[in-house]
Amino acid sequence: MSIPSDAALSLRRALADRLKDSAWRDAVASVPRELFLGEAVFRGTGRGDQWKVIRREDVSASEWLRLVYQDETWVTQVNGLMADEAAGRIWGTPTSSSTMPTLVVKMLAASSVGPGEKILEIGTGTGYSTALMCHRLGDGAVTSIEYDPVVAARARAAITAAGCAPTLVVGDGLAGYEKNAEYDRLIATCSVRYIPIPWLWQVRNGGTVTAPLWGWMGGTAFAHLTLDDMGNASGRFLGDDLYFMAARAHLPHPLSSTLMPRGEPRQSRIDPNILDDETGLFVAQLAAPSAQRVGSGDETILVDVGTGSQAATRKVEGEGWTVCQHGPLRLWDAVEDAIEIWQGAGSPHQSGFGLTATPSWQRVWLGDIDGPSWNLPA
Repeated sequence: MSIPSDAALSLRRALADRLKDSAWRDAVASVPRELFLGEAVFRGTGRGDQWKVIRREDVSASEWLRLVYQDETWVTQVNGLMADEAAGRIWGTPTSSSTMPTLVVKMLAASSVGPGEKILEIGTGTGYSTALMCHRLGDGAVTSIEYDPVVAARARAAITAAGCAPTLVVGDGLAGYEKNAEYDRLIATCSVRYIPIPWLWQVRNGGTVTAPLWGWMGGTAFAHLTLDDMGNASGRFLGDDLYFMAARAHLPHPLSSTLMPRGEPRQSRIDPNILDDETGLFVAQLAAPSAQRVGSGDETILVDVGTGSQAATRKVEGEGWTVCQHGPLRLWDAVEDAIEIWQGAGSPHQSGFGLTATPSWQRVWLGDIDGPSWNLPA
């Protein structure tokens, strides 16, 4: 590791002292996060997807270090543009970031990774979590893969500057990295719609896959699955509400600018505001995995770009909620059925559900593996 300044060391130790998981405390206290943020970061302006650049050269050294060691996620790339290449304010969607350290550690702790185990990390990002694992487990234990070549190059430079030498790969993390298999633990620092099949092939029997699950409505769950001797993975979702940026190949199709809900209105069996509940949204997404959600409050619209199916709810004074649907998929019918099953089970958190992933199918189940279930779009 590089020799840190006294100020950076003090801030790093203060950050480490905030951790609940003592196993990672020494790594956080030792790895200089400033190496992984580069020369600039993006900060949200509070105006939708508008971002402004904070440059290291424009603030004092002490201010920059305080920024670095805040327990905060700093966006480092928007729409493929790195922060140090941006000028002024830009609009767009974050495409890479340095996740808040306590969240990184929570992910690592949830995977139950420990000394003597081989790790495959999906999504190197800035390389900070990669360096934490190298510090605790040793360079030879860690393989990390990054899709974006620019992000990967910067991560490699930062990881090397931190004194670490893991296996770093530029490529599609959804395909894993067969060369160093089998792995004891696979950890995804990007969110996925389903578990990619190569991951199941590359983790040993008894090993684990830890990955945030995310869908096109924005519903999330935190999966921790164990591989059996048949190569199938299964487990209950964890209690933490944890997610990262979505894998780029799993992002939804662009929505058409034309939303034209039509069809004969009928009474809705559920209040659409249940989709404002995080688990309610997750359940609705299970029922209509190819749909995207537009709006909320007095009008919620579900749109399936692939089939052209749409469903729109509307509040009618004195009559409750109505819904109109058209297209080959009756999106709201499916959502109503799933929500009623979930409510009938007592409306449990996502940790009341589990996931089984096989090379042939993937299914989320409620309660236990034989309970009500919904197929993922694998």
